[in-house]
Amino acid sequence: MPLSDDQPHTRTRLPVGEQPSHQTARQPRPVRTLLTVLLVVTLLVIAISIANRGKPDPSPGTGATGSGDNATPSAAATAPTGTRPVDTTANGIANGFPHTDQGAQSAAANYATALGSAEMFQTAARHGIVDTLADPTVTDRLQQRLDAAFTTENNARFGLDAQGKAPKGLTFVSRTVPVGTRTTNYADTATKVEVWCTGLHGLAGESSTRPVAQDWYTLTVTMRWNGSDWKVTDFDRAAGPAPVPGDQQAATAQEITDAVQRFGGFRYAR
Repeated sequence: MPLSDDQPHTRTRLPVGEQPSHQTARQPRPVRTLLTVLLVVTLLVIAISIANRGKPDPSPGTGATGSGDNATPSAAATAPTGTRPVDTTANGIANGFPHTDQGAQSAAANYATALGSAEMFQTAARHGIVDTLADPTVTDRLQQRLDAAFTTENNARFGLDAQGKAPKGLTFVSRTVPVGTRTTNYADTATKVEVWCTGLHGLAGESSTRPVAQDWYTLTVTMRWNGSDWKVTDFDRAAGPAPVPGDQQAATAQEITDAVQRFGGFRYAR
C-alpha cells in the first residue's frame, strides 16, 4: 500500500566508512605546480654551473678550434683584443708592429690598405709606399713588378691620365677595407697572412662613366721579421669570397662624392 506524504519519514544512518561521498576529487593547484617546475629548473641550472666552473676557457691566443692540421680559426681569431695598437707611422703607414702572430696580422691589414689605395696609381707615391712597407732585400723587385702593372694603359681603364689623376670635376676612389685576417704559415722570422678585403674603385661625380663599385678579394701577404718590424717580401691577390649583394639602393654620384670627401680612411691594428 503506498505511503502518504503525511506519514513520518525514517532516516537510516550508515557507518562512517560506508557513507557515500558527495565531494569531488581535489584538483591540483596551478600555483603549486608552477613553483615545483621552477624549483627543478633552478636546481638544474645550479648543477650545470657547478659542473662547468672547473673547466678551462679556450685559449684566446690560439684562435682555433680542433687540433692538428684540421684546426680551423674561431671567431676569436679576428676579434679585437685589449692589446694597444701601434701609434707610430712612416709615410702615413703604421709601423713598429709587435713580433707576434697578432702583430703580423695587424701589419698585413695595414699593408693591404696601403697597397689598395689611390696613391698606388701615381708613380712617386707608389714608390714611397713600397719603400715603406717592403723588406729592403726585395724592394727593387717589387718596384719593378708594380711599375709593370700600373701602366698608362692600366690607368686609362680606371679613367685616369698617365699621371694617375682623375678628370676635372671627378674624384678617383680606390680604398681597401680589411674584413678579416688569417695566418696560414707563422714562424719566428717569417709569416704569411691572408687578408679578406672589400674594395671601392671608380670615379665619383655627376659626369662619371665609371661609377664607384665594390669588389671582394683576398690578399695574401708574405712578410719577414727584420728585427724591429714586419716587412713585405711578396703578395698575391685572388678574387672573393664575395657575399650576396644586399637589397639596398645605390647612392647617387653626388652622395658618393660627398662621402669620399667627408670620411677618411683608417689605419688598422688589433
